[in-house]
Amino acid sequence: MQSNIIISLLALVGSGLCDWPAPGTVAHDSLNPVVDTLGPNGNVIKKFQPLLHIAHGCQPYPAVNKNNQISGGLQHTGTTSGGCKDGNKGQTYARSMTLNGKFGIMYAWYWPKDQPADGNVVGGHRHDWETSVVWLDSASVNTATITGGACSGHGKFKLTSNPQRSSNNVKVEYYTQGGLDHELQFTNTVGRTYWIWDWDAMEPIVQSALNKGDFKKANCPFNDNHFETNMRAAYV
Repeated sequence: MQSNIIISLLALVGSGLCDWPAPGTVAHDSLNPVVDTLGPNGNVIKKFQPLLHIAHGCQPYPAVNKNNQISGGLQHTGTTSGGCKDGNKGQTYARSMTLNGKFGIMYAWYWPKDQPADGNVVGGHRHDWETSVVWLDSASVNTATITGGACSGHGKFKLTSNPQRSSNNVKVEYYTQGGLDHELQFTNTVGRTYWIWDWDAMEPIVQSALNKGDFKKANCPFNDNHFETNMRAAYV
């Protein structure tokens, strides 16, 4: 009987039905990016991943690990890139869905702080999430073409049917202007890619951490609470 109970509990955890507690926080620079970890649509997600250029501020960092812990972020003081200059820490997060006959891929990045200017800036804050959505005419890695794109900024999306791109990859820039918090825009400047962690390939404990994690003023854009709403707002 005891062995049957253990097996049942293991099956419950494996099924993703375990009610994980709210995640803890760890130092932002203690987290490391996960190598490409992709789900059923991984080939098309990888093919169309954006090229991200950092024009200002922090480099992107990991937001979560596999131990039910999220980044504690950074206080928005000192220099705009103070404590977050490591260009080898970046992680691209991805999640996809079909909407109105198009296949949309949300690519997202996390920054430990959002600080538009040096010093203790009013309006800056701990944690930042931004996202770029790429819309395709199908989910076929061999035949899909880009039909539009969207970039996030200040709780809204900038939409275009013809985003700047290099071959299959839209070109996206993280920047600030007018003393406002950082945002994304499509750009002519070529950036780089990072290892991708696809929502559909994440362990349930990781999904739970992103669903329940408190990123203060910066919401995780692709968790269950926000993903579909954001995709509809980003639809082109």
